[in-house]
Amino acid sequence: MSSLEPRTRSWLEQHGFTIRNEAIWHEALTHGSTGEAKDYDRLEFLGDRVLGLTIADWLYDQSQSAEGKLAQRLNALVSKQTCAGRARAINTSAHVRLGKQAREDGAQDSDNVLGDIMESLLGANFLDAGFDATRDLIRALWREVFDGSTGRRKHPKSALQEWAAGNQRRPPDYEVTDTSGPDHNRLYTVQVSVHNVGAVKATAGGKREAETEAARLFMEKYG
Repeated sequence: MSSLEPRTRSWLEQHGFTIRNEAIWHEALTHGSTGEAKDYDRLEFLGDRVLGLTIADWLYDQSQSAEGKLAQRLNALVSKQTCAGRARAINTSAHVRLGKQAREDGAQDSDNVLGDIMESLLGANFLDAGFDATRDLIRALWREVFDGSTGRRKHPKSALQEWAAGNQRRPPDYEVTDTSGPDHNRLYTVQVSVHNVGAVKATAGGKREAETEAARLFMEKYG
């Protein structure tokens, strides 16, 4: 059975995680580049759903906003960048288990890896301690961004969609024009165009993030 380093167990417990089955937590911190039989992918899948339900319930309880505004904030609060930011806030990069090449490439500080690891840790906590404990943990870890401005402004893609409709233009078209970089730090280049107006490209560590940045840049240039 895989066990945790004492410093890693102490770090997890310090930040409110419940450690019972150490093998789950070993898996939650293990990147695929190590070549081990189990890595964090499955736990990430689970944690993503637990996070989404928790934030949706929290927003519903705390806000009287309409569905569109709730969805806007939900998407921002569970985004890869927000998850990576929460991971950085508790110094997760010091405990990620990576292969030599991935570490040399700086994977321990990439939004993709840290965002995935944050979700995998939530998945591990759900399995080890249940939903109620994990909901309370998420509320503690996300309190700063939940109470802040994250997701309160109109999402760039929504703003561009409304701008196009308001100016009698066709809906914006998003196209991935290039992907580059290793699997743990994949970069996506997306072009957004509006017929008879123009086109703008942006690159980010995820397709959605690149679309969002492209929409933001388009509005800066043409909006």
